[in-house]
This record gives sequence, structure tokens and C-alpha cells, in this order.
Amino acid sequence: MPEVVLRKQQVVVEDIFHEGGPRAAEPLRRAAIVSVIANPYAGRYEPDIQGFMEDLKPLGLAMAQRLIQALGGDPAVVQGYGKGAIVGAGGELEHGALWHVPGGYAMREALGGAMAIVPSTKKVGGPGTRLDVPVTHVNASYVRSHFDAMEVGIPDAPRADELAVVLVMTTGPRIHERVGGLKASDIKGEDGLR
Repeated sequence: MPEVVLRKQQVVVEDIFHEGGPRAAEPLRRAAIVSVIANPYAGRYEPDIQGFMEDLKPLGLAMAQRLIQALGGDPAVVQGYGKGAIVGAGGELEHGALWHVPGGYAMREALGGAMAIVPSTKKVGGPGTRLDVPVTHVNASYVRSHFDAMEVGIPDAPRADELAVVLVMTTGPRIHERVGGLKASDIKGEDGLR
């Protein structure tokens, strides 16, 4: 199996105090970590790529733990999450799909067994490509107040032979959320949906 070769990482933390309405009692914090790694399959078609997911698991867990630290160190403050990948132009979209298992399960583990599916996005692009990473509540995907996204990107990545893999965590609902639906306080926690 290929070795995971890390070129760089970026951690971004954003505090949102208001969205034009009253100032929130506590700001929403959104944080993202992007790891730029070599794509071992760039420039060629490889029929069997699944083994690389296993190699990516330690990176996923380290990224999830670093993100929790960036949000203050307490996993209990994390209410939303998402993941994504940008594949350099020498790769294919399916290479970004390799991040689904290592990124998602790493966040669930680091958060103590979060139940909801981790939303995801991926695309092929060159250096400076931006990615809107979708976010949902960590325990119930139907909690509308936590439907969100965080834009990420690095000016010099991904190069054609790289992948930029991303994890995002948030500390609460959108500021001024008011579109109804299932409330976080009403989560049953039976299936990751409600």
C-alpha cells in the first residue's frame, strides 16, 4: 500500500458574531483542517485503490484531534461536521472518494461516537481551488439549524499530483437560525437522522 506523504497542513478557525441581526450571546465557531498529500494514483488509472483508505486512517484521526484542539480541546462543544477533498488535475474524482471512510470515521471516533453520516463533497481542481464543505449536526442529519458549509482552499494546492483532504467542525447552529424543523434539543439519537 502507498505511503501517505504530507506536504502541508492548514487550520482555519472562524468566529461568527452576527449575520446582520443582533449579536449572538456566544459566537459560532467553524474550523477546518486541510492536509495536502501526494496522490499515489495521479497520472494513471489504477483499478484497485481501496487499500489507500486504510493508510489514510491515522491521518484522519490526527486531523480530527487537531481540529478539536483548535476549537478549545473539548469534543463536547462540537455540534456539526463535514468533510471533503480536492483532487489535483492529474487525478480523478474517485481518488477524492478515498477520504470518505478515513475522514468520516475519524471524526466520529474523536467525538466519542457521533451518529450522523458525515456529509461530503469532492472535486477535481488546480492550485487555489476552493471547496464548500457541507456541514450537518453530528448526531442527527435532519437538524436544519446546523445545515451549513465552510469554504476552504490553499493558494498553492493541490498540485496535479496531490490531494487536499478536508475536515470541518462547528460549535453550533447557524447564527440567527430560524427556519424550523427538528431542534437539536429534540434529537432521539436512534438512527443518525432524527
